[in-house]
Amino acid sequence: MKKIVIASGNEGKINDFKSIFKGFEVIGIKTLLDDFEPVEDGQSFKDNALIKAIEGAKRTNLPVVSDDSGLSVEALEGKPGIKSARFAGEHATDDENNKKLLDLLEGKENRSAYFTSVIAVAFPDGTTSTYEGAVFGEILEAPVGNNGFGYDPLFQTLDGVKFGEISTDEKAEISHRKNAIDKLLKDEELFKKLQK
Repeated sequence: MKKIVIASGNEGKINDFKSIFKGFEVIGIKTLLDDFEPVEDGQSFKDNALIKAIEGAKRTNLPVVSDDSGLSVEALEGKPGIKSARFAGEHATDDENNKKLLDLLEGKENRSAYFTSVIAVAFPDGTTSTYEGAVFGEILEAPVGNNGFGYDPLFQTLDGVKFGEISTDEKAEISHRKNAIDKLLKDEELFKKLQK
């Protein structure tokens, strides 16, 4: 069975990709490289997704899939953006990041925001593909619900769906990552190359 490596230690994310790449053996990169910690110093989600995928493919000599994602807020000129996980500091908690976001938005009428996900696939021969997805909405005045992670409790889609109130499965049907994955699944050339 052909192998695909996921450049993540997150079991939930790895399981998501197992459901996509049926017929392949999907492996979390930490099972092969326990020291895999690439420096994500790119200027965009695409840059950082490619950094992880390319380094993983070089080191494992296998196709590697990665994703990089985050939240962009219009009134904050696109911040937190690629620094979403570290918005309130290098080792900030979700609560700390959310508090900083709400503090910066206090008194602002424009609360438009969107999540972005970029999925990258890199092959040992150096070729790569990327797929981008987004979901648009706004930042709420206060956290809502007990579900999700990161900025989910503060995010409401344009259709009024609050990420903090829906299940993981429900979110997976409408999320930015789902939109990026849909584009990947339509790439027949990629799947042909994976079969070789």
